[in-house]
Amino acid sequence: MDKDTRSAIDRATQCARKLLDEDFTAQLAGDFDVQRDGSVAPKAGAHLSARQEVQRAKLVVAIEHKRAAGMSPSEAVVDYIRDAAFTTLNRFVALKMLEARELLQECITKGEQSAGYREFCGMAPGVALLPESAGYRIYIECLFDELSTEVKVLFDRRDPASVLWPRRATFDGLLELLNSAELSGVWGEDETLGWVYQFFNAKEERAAMRDTKQGGSQAPRNSRELAVRNQFFTPRYVVQFLTDNTLGRIWYEMRGGETALTERCEYLVRKPGEPYTKRALKDPRDLLVLDPACGSGHFLLYAFDLLATLYEEAWADESAPRSQATGKRLREDYAELTVLRAALPALILRHNLHGVDIDARCAQIAQLALWMRAQRAYRDAGISRAERAPVRRSNIVVAEPIAADAHTVKAFQADLGDVELGRVFRELVERLKLAGDLGLLLRLEELLPQELERGESGNLFAPPEARIRRAIAAFALSVTDGGATQRRLFVEDAAQGVGLLEIAETKFDVVLMNPPFGAGSTRAKKEFEKAYPRTKNDVYAAFVERGIELLQPRGRLGAITSRTGFFLSSFQKWREEILLAKAPPAVFADLGYGVLDSAMVETAAYCLERSGGTE
Repeated sequence: MDKDTRSAIDRATQCARKLLDEDFTAQLAGDFDVQRDGSVAPKAGAHLSARQEVQRAKLVVAIEHKRAAGMSPSEAVVDYIRDAAFTTLNRFVALKMLEARELLQECITKGEQSAGYREFCGMAPGVALLPESAGYRIYIECLFDELSTEVKVLFDRRDPASVLWPRRATFDGLLELLNSAELSGVWGEDETLGWVYQFFNAKEERAAMRDTKQGGSQAPRNSRELAVRNQFFTPRYVVQFLTDNTLGRIWYEMRGGETALTERCEYLVRKPGEPYTKRALKDPRDLLVLDPACGSGHFLLYAFDLLATLYEEAWADESAPRSQATGKRLREDYAELTVLRAALPALILRHNLHGVDIDARCAQIAQLALWMRAQRAYRDAGISRAERAPVRRSNIVVAEPIAADAHTVKAFQADLGDVELGRVFRELVERLKLAGDLGLLLRLEELLPQELERGESGNLFAPPEARIRRAIAAFALSVTDGGATQRRLFVEDAAQGVGLLEIAETKFDVVLMNPPFGAGSTRAKKEFEKAYPRTKNDVYAAFVERGIELLQPRGRLGAITSRTGFFLSSFQKWREEILLAKAPPAVFADLGYGVLDSAMVETAAYCLERSGGTE
């Protein structure tokens, strides 16, 4: 996107945030007696209807949940408002993008005159007669409910962030912003989601976080500041360069150079006549890709494109190996190429792509972006909407604490019915207290008993995280009192924690990243420096060290970071004991300034290959 287009998205995003923030602040105070300073009336006011009392209870529980995670009363309320505003904006941005891809009938581009709503009214004429455009809201919420069956993290209306709905003037203003002529060309672009995410937090807000005169700090003080300070869009050419020379290069070597990626990967570095070490061929379902700081999923989206080619080439190869996942070759599981293409999008999201971020808003965007990419693959394969397999799983995980009261945690541990599982979960809860600050830098795999042999889910020796996940699902269904919202929030946190544990104990073929840089969170300073003594001087160096740990032997890591690590004396141990000793550089591009939008940092993009064998 050119600068003018990005500026238009920036202006619209900031205006939309201001509209929603002011509206939701007023609703909380005026309707629900919840003030922005953190004060909450002890009980619902007599003016509330029964439905509003239920809504108030949900949002109060959500605010208390944030306090249990370590926020002050005012921080919890402000964060709830921010979540509600961002979720609302994301949903309507998503509708515009789905319209542009013809995945939804026109629904908001012409407001209540949109074709989809007119058709809806034709089937239920009384809807259009409801006062205050209530019928249009019902229609929009029906769309959310339908989409939530596959993109639950964004469209699930049970989420407490869904309690607030924009008032009429705000709603009309939001649609006017999104339907403006200067944004008409952005809705078909995949990267629009990423720019909305980046621009939701203004440059001025990031600057204030660093300005000590405005109460800021040189180092991030918490997980939100760490996330906001490091929101920088990764340009497409950098994404391609790093993915081509990691995933693309691995497949190139597995195929002995006989692959369409030779032409497709325009940034794949190959010297004329260059010899290469042959790799053992893998079934594509066993090629695992991770972005440990995934943001809005740009690396994963491009990896999706390459993986689609890999699958078709593996299907056509009669000598292709069996998958560790199914024990069969692709052609044995999918007898016809058309059958494979019909299953391909869900296969890639289920088996190949994994992402972690400390910002829950990233999960909304990344999962939506991957789902839309899957729908495009279905369309390109000529598969109608009715014939498409639902895409119900993507491996995007939010690194966050499990915030719950002692009673809920004890009740869940009792449901586990296993002393060893109870120990693992108890320690997981403790270790995840800093998950929002450290993310995948937490070595959660250390929690698992290494002496147990891993077996299939369902038996005594199933992986502990699989057994805990089953218990979480059962716990979610066992609500016997009025604490449904509280238990649901616990269940969601616990599921994310177990997901992070699963990723931490997995070895990947490819790790791709644009990690945070600079100082880490002051809240986690002690633990961070203890865990990463050789790379504690900059978070990006620790991410690279951790990424190498998560690689399989001969796996490849691609990263764009500050270039300082390659020449400053303070990074000598990182260069000598991490890079040269464990994963020497295979490709290096010195990019300099002006790559990461407004970030004042000289960058380098490079690919490392982990040494073969075990350490």
